[in-house]
Amino acid sequence: MASLPVKVSAESLVPVAAVPAGRSRFAVLSELFKARLTTLVILTTAMGFHLGNSGPVDWMLFFHAVLGTALLAAGAAALNEYIERDHDARMPRTAHRPIPAGEIRADTALMLGVVTAVLGLVQLAVWVNPLTAFLGMVTLASYVFVYTPLKRRTTLNTLVGAIPGAVPPLMGWTAATNSLDAGGWVLFAILFFWQLPHFMAIAWLYREDYAKGGYKMLPVLDVTGQRTAATAIRHTLVLLIFSLMPFTFGLAGRWYLAAAVCMGAGFLYCGIQFARERSSGNARRLFFASIIYLPLLLGVLVGDKRKPAVWAEPIAAIPGASIQPSNLE
Repeated sequence: MASLPVKVSAESLVPVAAVPAGRSRFAVLSELFKARLTTLVILTTAMGFHLGNSGPVDWMLFFHAVLGTALLAAGAAALNEYIERDHDARMPRTAHRPIPAGEIRADTALMLGVVTAVLGLVQLAVWVNPLTAFLGMVTLASYVFVYTPLKRRTTLNTLVGAIPGAVPPLMGWTAATNSLDAGGWVLFAILFFWQLPHFMAIAWLYREDYAKGGYKMLPVLDVTGQRTAATAIRHTLVLLIFSLMPFTFGLAGRWYLAAAVCMGAGFLYCGIQFARERSSGNARRLFFASIIYLPLLLGVLVGDKRKPAVWAEPIAAIPGASIQPSNLE
């Protein structure tokens, strides 16, 4: 006798040990909104605003820029967890998330994600500027509707996913300047290329988990790890080059230059060690190097800030030129 088809729900796939008991509502929402990732978004947005700002700080503008971007990031995180709820349930590292753990209903998570993201977009459009709101909309759409489904289709998802991850500092810059110019794009490039070695280390450590979840991450398909390590080294080297550009453009001084060279070399060394021996220990060291590198680099960049947008000054210095730096906005 044929057996009846059985519908497999997210809850039925959760290992009992993976579900934390008695978490508070705050803890559940923090997990749904990916509080640690959202905190990184807040910090990089604030950094972009600080570096782009050329006069007295407009604290209300700063508040709306940071809060609007944070709401947008939190909403995108909740929507991502809603879409991936059944896949998260198959992975030990994500089975504790609120939806597969049964701590919040899927439709409730969907509503919270939509409302939070919309509130963030409205705040950016009304109290910051349309350019920043547009970047936020692009970030939301690329993260939820492009990157998330691509994770189950192609290893190129990591490159695509690095785009929304790199936009927050650019949004901070446009919030302060209402313009898209070289300074903002340099910050975007630093965040973009940092994510690749950072994620290669994570994906190598959790490649079995990603395979269980049905995700086509490079380390899942790259059995030997050679392509994974090459990707990490290649993007760490490009990151080192882009990290020097704030000094080149006059956005930061010599202290930043020295720090960028030293930290970039150290980060690259960890990538080379991982390539030589693709062990969990070396992957873990590359991961820790990435999470030490970024806040230190950005901290020195903020501390050694020079006047912004100096690359616009040569345009104004051309005899007879009618374009002034203020017109570039």
